[in-house]
Amino acid sequence: MKAKFHYGGQAVIEGVMIRGRKSAVTAVRRPNGEIITRSRPLSPVYTGRIRKVPLLRGVIVLIEAMVLGISSLLYSANVSLEEEEEEITGKAVWLMISISVLLAVVLFLVIPLFLTRLINPYISSSLVFHLIEGAIRLLIFIAYLKLVGLLPDIKRVFTYHGAEHKTVNAYEHGVPLEVEAVKKHDKAHVRCGTSFLFVVLVIAIVVFALVGRQPLWLMILSRVVLIPVIAALGYEFIHFGANHAGNPLIRALIAPGLWLQGMTTKEPEDDQIDVALAALRAALEADQTEETPQPSS
Repeated sequence: MKAKFHYGGQAVIEGVMIRGRKSAVTAVRRPNGEIITRSRPLSPVYTGRIRKVPLLRGVIVLIEAMVLGISSLLYSANVSLEEEEEEITGKAVWLMISISVLLAVVLFLVIPLFLTRLINPYISSSLVFHLIEGAIRLLIFIAYLKLVGLLPDIKRVFTYHGAEHKTVNAYEHGVPLEVEAVKKHDKAHVRCGTSFLFVVLVIAIVVFALVGRQPLWLMILSRVVLIPVIAALGYEFIHFGANHAGNPLIRALIAPGLWLQGMTTKEPEDDQIDVALAALRAALEADQTEETPQPSS
């Protein structure tokens, strides 16, 4: 029996991307009100057996999310601005990913380390050092979300994020995929990327504490080298939590991530839910087409 597939995705500019079994569908509303969708097949790397291997799958999912996310964002920007669609090259996507990773490493890993090092002479315990560093990292993350959320364009994306969550929640609860039914559902979701990032930041405290207080160059290197390890552990936690969300203890553990989603998801309008539904319907249709046996010639 085929395992249940969990649909998910992300918000983009004036649209939503939904990741299906074998393809990723991006639905975007054009300035004239028309909704257009683009479906692209996923690389075998993202759909093969390697994606089911515990720990390793977390690294694959992280890479997949960055590649699909940036590609979908660039596509949605072209469509929403009614610019002529240009082919997005692999080099352009990987350049954007490299810049994004570099900025994230500096903002969320290097800066907290340097700030904590300023008070290093006053900290006797290595554990306390890493707890303070982790607290600074979380505060920077929350401040970052708060600041970007003030930008009008990002606010708009956050409402599409809410539409994506409501649509996926509605589908998972088996209700009709219609606006009135979807809008009644929660805009938070246990598999959200915001929750994943929060879990990653918490797990980083434990992992970096195991490294201990070392020379500065080694601590910086460890924070870069251990990113895949932390991402893998974070994914396993989110995966386990999503499958056991009914357990009171698990619910308590994932609650902070759900609370944080209040900063990245806003109540969507009906027309935004329409776009999310278009993406999900197209992803479901693509999966059904792939699973339907083709007649022999």
